[in-house]
Amino acid sequence: MSLPLAQQHCQPVSGAPLADAEIAPLLAQVPGWQRVTTASGQTAIEKRYAFADFHRTIGFVNAVAFVCNREDHHPDLAVSYGACTVRFNTHSVGGLSANDFICAAMIDALQPA
Repeated sequence: MSLPLAQQHCQPVSGAPLADAEIAPLLAQVPGWQRVTTASGQTAIEKRYAFADFHRTIGFVNAVAFVCNREDHHPDLAVSYGACTVRFNTHSVGGLSANDFICAAMIDALQPA
């Protein structure tokens, strides 16, 4: 049995993106994340987080930056007063890799239950 996604770490990847059959079980492990297509046509996952005010939003953004920099896997962020949308995909494979789901689980772990 492998570790939960949030306890794994990103690894360098190359080659082909995950196949649809590989994406579904990983997506099931990160509730609230949705599969989307980027403007460049690549598959990505994203989730919107809501906050009471700008201060809390920016605190979350800083925490995301810390976690993702440590993992060397950086998301696209859309930040507004009371929300942040986080989007992951792996540019080196042109779509999704396990790293995207690992970081998504780590970001979810930042949020209180």
